[in-house]
Amino acid sequence: MEDLENRITELEIQTALQADLIDSLSSTLAKMQQELDLQQGQLRLLYQRINDKGSQGGAEPYSLRDEIPPHY
Repeated sequence: MEDLENRITELEIQTALQADLIDSLSSTLAKMQQELDLQQGQLRLLYQRINDKGSQGGAEPYSLRDEIPPHY
């Protein structure tokens, strides 16, 4: 009977540890999703700026060479 109680106690400990791990992973995943959303927003903004700069120039397409500092 004592062996059965020890096994049940061990299973309860494992279950508690797994629940803690799942909570930790869920929290980490939520943070990563927030970072990904932020990065996608920044990428959209940069893409929009590139498109806006290209459309302002008239017939010439936007080029990264236009961004080279004058001392190069």
